[in-house]
Amino acid sequence: MVTNVRLLVGTAKGGWILDSDAARRKWTVSAPICFGQSVNHMVADPREPSRVVAAAKAGHLGPTIFVSVDGGRKWKEASKPPAFDKPEEGSGLSVDHVFWLTPGHRSEPGVWWAGTSPPGLFRSEDHGATWTGVDGLNKNPMRPQWCGGEGPPGGARMHSILIDPRDARHMYFGMSLGGVFETMDGGASWAPLNKGCEIDYIPGPPPEFGHDPHCVRLHPLAPDRLYQQNHCGIYRMDRPTGEWTRIGRKIPKKTGDIGFPMTLHPRDPETCWVFPMDGTSVWPRTSPGGKPAVYVTRNGGKSWIRQDKGLPPDNAWFTVFRQAMTCDARKPAGLYFGTTSGEIWASRDEGESWKRIAEHLPRIQSLEIG
Repeated sequence: MVTNVRLLVGTAKGGWILDSDAARRKWTVSAPICFGQSVNHMVADPREPSRVVAAAKAGHLGPTIFVSVDGGRKWKEASKPPAFDKPEEGSGLSVDHVFWLTPGHRSEPGVWWAGTSPPGLFRSEDHGATWTGVDGLNKNPMRPQWCGGEGPPGGARMHSILIDPRDARHMYFGMSLGGVFETMDGGASWAPLNKGCEIDYIPGPPPEFGHDPHCVRLHPLAPDRLYQQNHCGIYRMDRPTGEWTRIGRKIPKKTGDIGFPMTLHPRDPETCWVFPMDGTSVWPRTSPGGKPAVYVTRNGGKSWIRQDKGLPPDNAWFTVFRQAMTCDARKPAGLYFGTTSGEIWASRDEGESWKRIAEHLPRIQSLEIG
């Protein structure tokens, strides 16, 4: 079978690859990859699509990186995975797990970026074989304040590492209980970028940092357009302004604009999908009322449409993690999300209808197009 669409699936017990033909009607599921290990993120290199990098953690071996150069058939462990510099005895940081992977700018072949828990930023210049810390963040004197707080369940994380396609030195990232940050010099220095974000768990006016972004996206065809799914709503930013505008309140109040994942249409910067979850006082993080649905905006957040055709009508308490929703570039675009109950749902018509294409997998932690 000629592979036309490929899904890279990271789960709590390993990775899987799903392949489909051009019609996206039938899917084959691979044997497990890094079986038994927690795979937080598995990403293909758009500059060299046969190369895949996976962030994994084994209970007895700790956090590491695996690299495949043949599309996921064979894997080799990094000789030097991300690790903070060895501290003086009794102080410093230790990587618990690698959470996020981002291929470098197209002008920098071989470069990859990784975000960890506790929050740290790392760079590889040899396709993921060896990694070094980015001192501009990891040793920044403001880091202890930026990373303040206990963080979410599972630990505070560095995520949403975004690179401006026009300039390799212009980057963004999101950090649990820190906020969104920006660099203009390739990571040598960073500044908070959180103006306009609401924050309901800290008294007083919103601070410069201390926010909790769940997922941040940059549109590659319009890199001055940013979207953010935050602990306190959905936002949009249009540069060069440095202020976020909340756009999620157009979603019905009974559903709310709290969630984790979001994904953008590959050709239309005005179109964005989210998966709202229950963000009420006990924060169950499941589909509101047990009625799962994706919401789409096609006008930059001025209005939203519920998309639930084919999804269970009730008693479906889905949880979808921030990395577990993605979109392919076909016409019409295909949408995919994975749940913590091990199901993958797909739409071949940009969310108008849904079909389950895999089930009984371990807890799904990430989903990417390969």
